[in-house]
Amino acid sequence: MKTARFLIQLAASLIVASGPLAAEEFGLTEITEAWLMGPHSDYHSPSFTHWNEDGEVPPACAACHSETGMLDWLGADDTAPLTVEHPGTINTVIGCASCHVSEAEALDAVPFPSGVTIDGLGASATCTMCHSGRASTDRVLSTTEGMDPDTVSEDLGFINVHYGVAAAVMHGAEVRGGFQYPDLAYAGRFNHVPSAGTCVACHEPHSTEVETEGCIACHQGVNDITAIRTRHSDFDGDGSASGGIRDEIEGLHAILGDAMQTYAREVTGMPIGYAKDSFPYFFNDSDGDGTTGPEEAAFPNRYASWTPRLLMAAYNYQVVAKDDGAWVHNPAYAIQLLHDSIVSLAEQVDVDVAGLTRP
Repeated sequence: MKTARFLIQLAASLIVASGPLAAEEFGLTEITEAWLMGPHSDYHSPSFTHWNEDGEVPPACAACHSETGMLDWLGADDTAPLTVEHPGTINTVIGCASCHVSEAEALDAVPFPSGVTIDGLGASATCTMCHSGRASTDRVLSTTEGMDPDTVSEDLGFINVHYGVAAAVMHGAEVRGGFQYPDLAYAGRFNHVPSAGTCVACHEPHSTEVETEGCIACHQGVNDITAIRTRHSDFDGDGSASGGIRDEIEGLHAILGDAMQTYAREVTGMPIGYAKDSFPYFFNDSDGDGTTGPEEAAFPNRYASWTPRLLMAAYNYQVVAKDDGAWVHNPAYAIQLLHDSIVSLAEQVDVDVAGLTRP
């Protein structure tokens, strides 16, 4: 790796502006402080420490979990772009060189796990490369092809979309990041107003904090951005449409979780539980109490009684769980994924879907 070249190039781009006051004019202190507050600088995060005992980050993970791996993917190390040829270096966070080398600044198109490449990304390209997920409709379909939808198969395991999948959700049907049930239409990219059309238009690029002033200015009458909604149907069927669209998504997410538990208990014969922060997320609910305790959320107790129908629903449950901002990034797509998963399970078990609405 020619790390020195990256750092020299970055330093030059910052200093060349104008004489001795350049650093002050660039606000480098403020930029550094913002970056140190954000997740990309967290040396203690599992995102950057998970592979410490192994001594290297595997190429399949390195592009987003190691600065050297990201530079490799960009082709900034004189290797082919869009692939990682070498393991990443442990304990290297996503630093300045990751996004400010010329290869990163020129990046405009990013491939998604579905095989679809989205171009015209501009300033959102480097964000998109690491927030596009690791799976898609295509993988779920190919994995379950030819199987009876309600027969448990030992050949099935949970397919994890990964986490931080904002780009996959935002682009919706264009990239098929969620599981899209055949013969149903899904929302494409959520096109916000032009002033909020990129990642960095809403997120401070170094801290990733959401800048909410513009939201409140446009969506007048709310003091909390979670109260914003422009779709006024009662999507989750709880009899209320007065809260923000996030409330509707959370309501549907809870209904789907309950429906999955009912299906697992009645169809597979093995109760299922979920633990958002414990890989591989779905576990046997050994005591059948509807919750997943610390002793149950262990890898040896991972859920293994998958049917294709349950796997499809669980995949979408995870997609929405792993994008806390789905209600902003693409609310229609998130609602559609949850709604269709619930309706699918209701074909086999008793789930009340009469009050649900699909956008």
